[in-house]
Amino acid sequence: MTTDQSAEGYSFEDIQLIASNVLKQTRHKPSIGIICGSGLGGLADIVQDAETVPYSSIPEFPVTTVKGHEGKLVFGYLEGKPVVLMRGRFHYYEGYPMWKVAMPVRVMKAMGISTLIVTNAAGGLNENFKTGDLMILRDHIDLPGLTGECVLIGKNDDRFGPRFPAMVGTYDSELIELAKETAVNLGYSSILREGTYIMIGGPSFETVAESRLLRNWGADAVGMSTVPESVVAKHCGIRVFGISLITDMCSLSYDAANATTHEEVLAIGEKRAGDLQKLICAMIGNMNLNNN
Repeated sequence: MTTDQSAEGYSFEDIQLIASNVLKQTRHKPSIGIICGSGLGGLADIVQDAETVPYSSIPEFPVTTVKGHEGKLVFGYLEGKPVVLMRGRFHYYEGYPMWKVAMPVRVMKAMGISTLIVTNAAGGLNENFKTGDLMILRDHIDLPGLTGECVLIGKNDDRFGPRFPAMVGTYDSELIELAKETAVNLGYSSILREGTYIMIGGPSFETVAESRLLRNWGADAVGMSTVPESVVAKHCGIRVFGISLITDMCSLSYDAANATTHEEVLAIGEKRAGDLQKLICAMIGNMNLNNN
Protein backbone atom coordinates (compact mmCIF):
# COMPACT_ATOMS: atom_id res chain seq x y z
CA MET A 1 0.00 0.00 0.00
CA THR A 2 1.09 3.57 -0.55
CA THR A 3 2.74 5.02 2.53
CA ASP A 4 1.20 8.49 2.34
CA GLN A 5 -2.37 8.10 1.14
CA SER A 6 -3.33 11.49 2.56
CA ALA A 7 -1.23 13.00 -0.21
CA GLU A 8 -1.55 10.42 -2.96
CA GLY A 9 -4.71 8.43 -2.46
CA TYR A 10 -4.89 4.82 -3.60
CA SER A 11 -2.67 3.68 -6.45
CA PHE A 12 -3.95 1.43 -9.23
CA GLU A 13 -2.07 -1.45 -7.63
CA ASP A 14 -3.65 -0.69 -4.23
CA ILE A 15 -7.13 -0.92 -5.74
CA GLN A 16 -6.35 -4.20 -7.49
CA LEU A 17 -5.06 -5.67 -4.24
CA ILE A 18 -8.12 -4.54 -2.26
CA ALA A 19 -10.44 -5.99 -4.93
CA SER A 20 -8.50 -9.26 -4.86
CA ASN A 21 -8.81 -9.43 -1.07
CA VAL A 22 -12.56 -8.86 -1.27
CA LEU A 23 -13.11 -11.48 -3.98
CA LYS A 24 -11.31 -14.06 -1.85
CA GLN A 25 -14.14 -13.66 0.69
CA THR A 26 -16.98 -14.47 -1.73
CA ARG A 27 -17.90 -16.98 -4.41
CA HIS A 28 -19.60 -14.33 -6.53
CA LYS A 29 -18.33 -12.20 -9.41
CA PRO A 30 -20.63 -9.16 -9.65
CA SER A 31 -21.59 -7.27 -12.80
CA ILE A 32 -23.80 -4.63 -11.14
CA GLY A 33 -22.84 -2.46 -8.17
CA ILE A 34 -25.47 -0.80 -5.99
CA ILE A 35 -24.76 1.91 -3.40
CA CYS A 36 -27.53 2.11 -0.80
CA GLY A 37 -28.34 5.53 0.65
CA SER A 38 -29.63 6.46 4.11
CA GLY A 39 -32.42 4.12 5.17
CA LEU A 40 -32.30 2.21 1.87
CA GLY A 41 -30.08 -0.69 2.88
CA GLY A 42 -33.07 -3.05 3.00
CA LEU A 43 -32.46 -3.90 -0.63
CA ALA A 44 -29.65 -6.14 0.61
CA ASP A 45 -32.18 -8.24 2.54
CA ILE A 46 -33.69 -9.60 -0.67
CA VAL A 47 -30.41 -10.54 -2.35
CA GLN A 48 -30.46 -14.24 -3.18
CA ASP A 49 -27.59 -16.60 -2.30
CA ALA A 50 -26.17 -13.70 -0.30
CA GLU A 51 -22.66 -13.50 1.12
CA THR A 52 -21.65 -10.63 3.39
CA VAL A 53 -18.22 -9.07 3.68
CA PRO A 54 -17.92 -6.48 6.50
CA TYR A 55 -15.87 -3.42 5.67
CA SER A 56 -13.84 -4.12 8.80
CA SER A 57 -12.57 -7.37 7.23
CA ILE A 58 -11.16 -5.60 4.15
CA PRO A 59 -7.62 -4.26 4.54
CA GLU A 60 -7.34 -0.51 3.80
CA PHE A 61 -11.14 -0.14 3.50
CA PRO A 62 -12.79 2.75 5.37
CA VAL A 63 -15.60 2.21 7.88
CA THR A 64 -18.90 4.06 7.95
CA THR A 65 -19.86 6.09 11.02
CA VAL A 66 -23.41 7.17 10.14
CA LYS A 67 -26.65 5.74 11.52
CA GLY A 68 -28.53 3.97 8.75
CA HIS A 69 -25.30 2.83 7.06
CA GLU A 70 -24.36 -0.63 8.30
CA GLY A 71 -20.92 -1.02 6.75
CA LYS A 72 -20.84 -4.21 4.69
CA LEU A 73 -20.67 -5.49 1.14
CA VAL A 74 -23.43 -7.92 0.17
CA PHE A 75 -22.83 -10.22 -2.79
CA GLY A 76 -25.41 -12.38 -4.52
CA TYR A 77 -28.17 -12.19 -7.11
CA LEU A 78 -31.09 -9.86 -7.80
CA GLU A 79 -33.46 -11.00 -10.53
CA GLY A 80 -30.82 -13.51 -11.61
CA LYS A 81 -28.10 -10.88 -12.11
CA PRO A 82 -24.85 -10.97 -10.08
CA VAL A 83 -24.65 -7.90 -7.83
CA VAL A 84 -22.66 -6.35 -5.04
CA LEU A 85 -24.33 -3.87 -2.70
CA MET A 86 -22.70 -1.33 -0.46
CA ARG A 87 -24.87 -1.36 2.63
CA GLY A 88 -23.49 1.91 3.89
CA ARG A 89 -21.44 4.48 2.02
CA PHE A 90 -18.80 7.01 3.05
CA HIS A 91 -19.29 10.76 3.23
CA TYR A 92 -17.03 13.77 3.02
CA TYR A 93 -18.54 15.12 6.25
CA GLU A 94 -17.28 12.06 8.15
CA GLY A 95 -13.80 13.46 7.67
CA TYR A 96 -12.78 11.30 4.74
CA PRO A 97 -11.03 12.94 1.79
CA MET A 98 -12.98 12.79 -1.44
CA TRP A 99 -10.73 10.14 -2.99
CA LYS A 100 -11.49 7.82 -0.09
CA VAL A 101 -15.24 8.52 -0.26
CA ALA A 102 -15.36 7.17 -3.82
CA MET A 103 -12.66 4.50 -3.53
CA PRO A 104 -15.20 1.63 -3.34
CA VAL A 105 -16.32 2.44 -6.89
CA ARG A 106 -12.80 1.81 -8.16
CA VAL A 107 -12.74 -1.45 -6.17
CA MET A 108 -16.06 -2.50 -7.71
CA LYS A 109 -14.68 -1.72 -11.17
CA ALA A 110 -11.66 -3.91 -10.40
CA MET A 111 -14.04 -6.68 -9.31
CA GLY A 112 -15.72 -6.57 -12.70
CA ILE A 113 -18.84 -4.39 -12.45
CA SER A 114 -19.91 -2.49 -15.57
CA THR A 115 -23.06 -0.81 -14.21
CA LEU A 116 -23.49 1.24 -11.02
CA ILE A 117 -26.82 2.09 -9.40
CA VAL A 118 -26.53 4.90 -6.85
CA THR A 119 -29.36 5.67 -4.45
CA ASN A 120 -29.63 8.44 -1.89
CA ALA A 121 -31.96 10.27 0.45
CA ALA A 122 -32.32 13.89 -0.64
CA GLY A 123 -34.10 17.11 0.22
CA GLY A 124 -36.55 18.44 -2.35
CA LEU A 125 -35.88 21.90 -3.79
CA ASN A 126 -38.34 21.80 -6.67
CA GLU A 127 -41.66 23.18 -5.45
CA ASN A 128 -43.51 20.60 -7.58
CA PHE A 129 -41.97 17.72 -5.63
CA LYS A 130 -43.33 16.23 -2.43
CA THR A 131 -41.97 14.08 0.36
CA GLY A 132 -41.84 10.44 -0.74
CA ASP A 133 -41.22 11.14 -4.42
CA LEU A 134 -38.55 9.27 -6.37
CA MET A 135 -36.32 11.48 -8.51
CA ILE A 136 -34.28 9.99 -11.34
CA LEU A 137 -30.99 11.86 -11.70
CA ARG A 138 -30.73 13.38 -15.15
CA ASP A 139 -27.72 15.46 -14.12
CA HIS A 140 -25.84 16.74 -11.09
CA ILE A 141 -24.08 19.84 -9.79
CA ASP A 142 -20.80 19.02 -8.08
CA LEU A 143 -20.67 21.94 -5.66
CA PRO A 144 -17.60 20.64 -3.77
CA GLY A 145 -15.91 19.98 -7.10
CA LEU A 146 -16.64 23.46 -8.35
CA THR A 147 -15.12 24.93 -5.19
CA GLY A 148 -11.88 22.95 -5.22
CA GLU A 149 -12.78 19.53 -3.77
CA CYS A 150 -13.29 17.49 -6.93
CA VAL A 151 -12.88 13.79 -6.28
CA LEU A 152 -10.40 13.53 -9.18
CA ILE A 153 -7.95 16.13 -7.86
CA GLY A 154 -4.42 14.77 -7.55
CA LYS A 155 -2.21 12.59 -9.68
CA ASN A 156 -4.04 10.82 -12.49
CA ASP A 157 -3.31 7.25 -13.53
CA ASP A 158 -4.52 6.64 -17.08
CA ARG A 159 -5.34 3.06 -16.09
CA PHE A 160 -8.21 4.51 -14.04
CA GLY A 161 -9.32 6.98 -16.69
CA PRO A 162 -8.36 10.18 -18.56
CA ARG A 163 -6.90 13.27 -16.89
CA PHE A 164 -9.78 15.49 -18.08
CA PRO A 165 -12.92 13.37 -18.31
CA ALA A 166 -16.13 14.78 -19.79
CA MET A 167 -19.03 14.68 -17.34
CA VAL A 168 -21.78 15.25 -19.91
CA GLY A 169 -23.90 12.10 -19.97
CA THR A 170 -22.74 10.82 -16.59
CA TYR A 171 -26.17 9.27 -16.02
CA ASP A 172 -26.88 6.70 -18.73
CA SER A 173 -29.80 7.72 -20.94
CA GLU A 174 -30.86 4.14 -21.70
CA LEU A 175 -30.98 3.29 -18.01
CA ILE A 176 -33.03 6.43 -17.39
CA GLU A 177 -35.55 5.38 -20.03
CA LEU A 178 -35.63 1.84 -18.61
CA ALA A 179 -36.36 3.26 -15.15
CA LYS A 180 -39.19 5.42 -16.47
CA GLU A 181 -40.78 2.53 -18.35
CA THR A 182 -40.41 0.29 -15.33
CA ALA A 183 -41.96 2.88 -13.02
CA VAL A 184 -44.99 3.21 -15.29
CA ASN A 185 -45.44 -0.57 -15.33
CA LEU A 186 -45.30 -0.63 -11.52
CA GLY A 187 -47.86 2.15 -11.22
CA TYR A 188 -45.37 4.68 -9.83
CA SER A 189 -46.02 7.46 -12.33
CA SER A 190 -47.53 9.74 -9.66
CA ILE A 191 -44.39 9.68 -7.51
CA LEU A 192 -41.72 9.58 -10.21
CA ARG A 193 -39.73 12.75 -10.95
CA GLU A 194 -36.65 13.57 -12.95
CA GLY A 195 -34.16 16.31 -12.23
CA THR A 196 -30.79 17.64 -11.16
CA TYR A 197 -29.14 16.67 -7.88
CA ILE A 198 -26.70 19.01 -6.14
CA MET A 199 -24.18 17.83 -3.59
CA ILE A 200 -23.22 19.90 -0.55
CA GLY A 201 -20.53 18.93 1.93
CA GLY A 202 -22.70 18.64 5.05
CA PRO A 203 -23.31 17.53 7.71
CA SER A 204 -25.40 20.65 8.42
CA PHE A 205 -28.67 20.90 6.54
CA GLU A 206 -29.40 23.93 4.38
CA THR A 207 -30.57 27.33 5.61
CA VAL A 208 -33.48 28.99 3.84
CA ALA A 209 -31.08 31.30 2.00
CA GLU A 210 -28.91 28.37 0.94
CA SER A 211 -31.92 26.41 -0.29
CA ARG A 212 -33.02 29.39 -2.37
CA LEU A 213 -29.53 29.69 -3.83
CA LEU A 214 -29.35 26.01 -4.75
CA ARG A 215 -32.79 26.16 -6.36
CA ASN A 216 -31.81 29.26 -8.36
CA TRP A 217 -28.80 27.33 -9.63
CA GLY A 218 -31.16 24.78 -11.18
CA ALA A 219 -31.06 22.02 -8.57
CA ASP A 220 -34.20 19.98 -7.94
CA ALA A 221 -32.86 18.02 -4.96
CA VAL A 222 -29.93 18.32 -2.57
CA GLY A 223 -27.88 15.79 -0.65
CA MET A 224 -24.46 15.01 0.79
CA SER A 225 -23.35 12.07 -1.35
CA THR A 226 -23.60 10.38 -4.77
CA VAL A 227 -21.67 12.87 -6.89
CA PRO A 228 -18.14 11.66 -6.00
CA GLU A 229 -19.14 8.06 -6.72
CA SER A 230 -20.82 9.01 -9.99
CA VAL A 231 -17.84 11.09 -11.14
CA VAL A 232 -15.39 8.27 -10.42
CA ALA A 233 -17.67 5.76 -12.15
CA LYS A 234 -17.85 7.95 -15.24
CA HIS A 235 -14.07 8.46 -15.08
CA CYS A 236 -13.42 4.72 -15.19
CA GLY A 237 -16.01 3.81 -17.82
CA ILE A 238 -18.89 2.50 -15.71
CA ARG A 239 -22.43 3.36 -16.81
CA VAL A 240 -24.37 5.02 -14.01
CA PHE A 241 -27.99 5.23 -12.90
CA GLY A 242 -28.87 7.48 -9.98
CA ILE A 243 -32.11 7.91 -8.06
CA SER A 244 -33.05 10.01 -5.03
CA LEU A 245 -35.76 9.36 -2.48
CA ILE A 246 -37.13 12.76 -1.50
CA THR A 247 -37.30 12.42 2.27
CA ASP A 248 -38.04 16.06 3.11
CA MET A 249 -38.79 19.36 1.39
CA CYS A 250 -36.26 22.13 1.91
CA SER A 251 -37.54 25.40 3.32
CA LEU A 252 -37.64 28.13 0.69
CA SER A 253 -39.64 30.52 2.87
CA TYR A 254 -39.05 31.87 6.36
CA ASP A 255 -42.79 31.80 6.96
CA ALA A 256 -42.95 28.03 6.49
CA ALA A 257 -39.47 27.02 7.62
CA ASN A 258 -39.06 23.55 9.07
CA ALA A 259 -35.99 21.96 10.62
CA THR A 260 -34.99 18.67 8.99
CA THR A 261 -33.59 15.89 11.18
CA HIS A 262 -31.69 12.75 10.20
CA GLU A 263 -34.29 10.68 12.07
CA GLU A 264 -37.02 12.04 9.80
CA VAL A 265 -34.94 11.20 6.75
CA LEU A 266 -34.56 7.60 7.93
CA ALA A 267 -38.27 7.32 8.72
CA ILE A 268 -39.35 8.39 5.24
CA GLY A 269 -36.69 6.13 3.78
CA GLU A 270 -38.15 3.17 5.62
CA LYS A 271 -41.69 4.07 4.54
CA ARG A 272 -40.92 4.36 0.82
CA ALA A 273 -37.99 1.93 0.63
CA GLY A 274 -40.16 -0.95 -0.57
CA ASP A 275 -41.26 0.97 -3.65
CA LEU A 276 -37.68 1.91 -4.50
CA GLN A 277 -36.57 -1.69 -4.03
CA LYS A 278 -39.29 -2.95 -6.39
CA LEU A 279 -38.27 -0.38 -9.00
CA ILE A 280 -34.58 -1.27 -8.85
CA CYS A 281 -35.24 -5.02 -8.89
CA ALA A 282 -37.55 -4.73 -11.89
CA MET A 283 -34.97 -2.58 -13.67
CA ILE A 284 -32.23 -5.11 -13.02
CA GLY A 285 -34.44 -7.90 -14.30
CA ASN A 286 -34.79 -6.09 -17.64
CA MET A 287 -31.22 -4.81 -17.81
CA ASN A 288 -28.91 -5.76 -20.63
CA LEU A 289 -25.51 -6.33 -19.05
CA ASN A 290 -23.80 -6.42 -22.43
CA ASN A 291 -24.75 -2.80 -23.10
CA ASN A 292 -21.77 -0.91 -21.68
